[in-house]
Amino acid sequence: MVGNTRTRSDIKREAIIQAATQAFQEFGVNGTSMDKLAELANVSKRTVYNHFSTKEELVMHLVTQQWQTAILNINKTYNSALPLGEQLEDLILQDIEFMVSESHLDLARVAIGHFFYEPEKLKDEVAQLKAQETAMHRFLKDAKADKKLAFDDLDRVVDEIDSLVKGQCFWPQLFKIEDTLSDNDKKGVAQNTAALILGRYATA
Repeated sequence: MVGNTRTRSDIKREAIIQAATQAFQEFGVNGTSMDKLAELANVSKRTVYNHFSTKEELVMHLVTQQWQTAILNINKTYNSALPLGEQLEDLILQDIEFMVSESHLDLARVAIGHFFYEPEKLKDEVAQLKAQETAMHRFLKDAKADKKLAFDDLDRVVDEIDSLVKGQCFWPQLFKIEDTLSDNDKKGVAQNTAALILGRYATA
């Protein structure tokens, strides 16, 4: 049975990850030491370092795990019977809700700060995330197959949406240049982004 093949090492790793998730929410990333993580996970400090050589490595793992849970698990699919704009807005809004969440921003600040002086490593981490197909990729492909959208490069369209959204709903909040967006602001960004994309790629 696959479910029963977890080793003691696997169990300890999961305990560390759960402890980190809890501690980062309660004390913040900067307020959480590796000693604290070891205590919460009920493992030795050496065990923590055996699985994650630095706190930043653990943070990057959580960022990836968080991204996969929030983005890859969005199961919204294209429906040819519904207005294209409304569907795209809804999908973009789900991305926005994740991007501006405090838990994501807190982890992202640490990860980006850590990798700032290791741009090649950060590039590799980002490339691995972007290589995974999301609901947005599937939606755009299905809309193109339905001849509602016309484009040559799917990844470029996804990157354009990502850039439009992050310019207003991630980077300003990440650096605390702007306050958290209101629900109306988020909806406005989703509507405007969808309108710009449809203005460029919609066939009708």
